[in-house]
Amino acid sequence: MKKHTYPSVLAIAGFDGSGGAGLQADIKTISALGCFATSVLTALPVQNTQGVRAIYPIPYSAVKEQIEAIMDDIVPDAIKIGMVHTAELVTTIANTLKQYPQVPIVFDPVMVATSGHKLIEDSTINAIIKTLFPIASLITPNMDEASILAKMEIKTLADMHIAGNKILQLGCKAVLLKGGHLESKLITSLYFQQDGTVTAFEYEKFETNNTHGSGCTLSSAIAGYIAQGKNLAEAITLGQDYVHQTIYHGKDVLIGKGNGPLNHFFNPQKLIKNDLV
Repeated sequence: MKKHTYPSVLAIAGFDGSGGAGLQADIKTISALGCFATSVLTALPVQNTQGVRAIYPIPYSAVKEQIEAIMDDIVPDAIKIGMVHTAELVTTIANTLKQYPQVPIVFDPVMVATSGHKLIEDSTINAIIKTLFPIASLITPNMDEASILAKMEIKTLADMHIAGNKILQLGCKAVLLKGGHLESKLITSLYFQQDGTVTAFEYEKFETNNTHGSGCTLSSAIAGYIAQGKNLAEAITLGQDYVHQTIYHGKDVLIGKGNGPLNHFFNPQKLIKNDLV
């Protein structure tokens, strides 16, 4: 009897009890794309659609052991990293993942919540640049996060071009700078590659507050498409298309009193079965 396997994605991120962001968004996204989701919890934020109330840490040894337990058993086809809010946590994750260089990593440098709440300690940024940037296949900062990384204000598309190149010089392999906060009718994101190529993606902007977890969703979607065998450029394109649709299909739904979630399951796919070689 022929045996199969599922394309799998490991999500390493924080918790969101309101279900819109963090590991919950990651698992929903990966599942909706027909992949198998495994997960590692990095932190326990107390939050809802209105904001973050507190962040409780997970012991660093527990994070390391969670990663090793998954990697020893269900080796993922791609890894997504989200919330890492202390330098020690960053170092723990990077040092553990260095043992598995064959697995592509999509890193969403979560620093600022949709509500505007800063989620990251200043001392963590240097650790991220030093240890996580070199092992990540792609990083996906939004404009607020890019401002912190590039140490400049970003208000325009021209600013995004300057910031993206500055971030690329910090040691990243590739950068997708998300332009959702641009004051314009279109959302423009820029994909920067080490060879100097910059690719622009434009999408219609919807009038909605339901964007909670959009960054988590995008990085997970890109990882999901990589797990399916797409190259990075294809995965970025498909991932953004997916997020655009999740926002469109959830824009008129009222869940919570603040920034509502996306509709991750507007068109869920069955789990993909790949033949075992």
